[in-house]
Amino acid sequence: MNRNTIVSLIFAFVIGGFIGWLIWGGQQSTENTMTHQMSNGSTMTMDAMMQDMNAGLKDKEGDAFDKEFIKEMIVHHEGAVSMAKLVLQKSKRPELLKLANEIIAAQTGEISQMKKWQMEWFGN
Repeated sequence: MNRNTIVSLIFAFVIGGFIGWLIWGGQQSTENTMTHQMSNGSTMTMDAMMQDMNAGLKDKEGDAFDKEFIKEMIVHHEGAVSMAKLVLQKSKRPELLKLANEIIAAQTGEISQMKKWQMEWFGN
């Protein structure tokens, strides 16, 4: 994987997290820390969510790292596409509608690319 691809994927990952925060709303906890409402009803700070997403990568190297990174990014991008589709259903703001369409187009293509790499490199 070349450096530009990795940088693009990380950028998309960060943007997707921000879009999720926009859609589901960051809330201020008593510690004045942004929190995210999880689908199971629990809340998690954005910092804890990022730590959790990265935890599976910290001790991996080489192919094991690449495989786990791609696996996590596919799930993340699928979530971002799902969130962007909600924007199309619920928002009236042209800026958000444009952004949602761009996210759907870009991340759907990136999901396809990552699934192709997954199959080529790891056979699954």
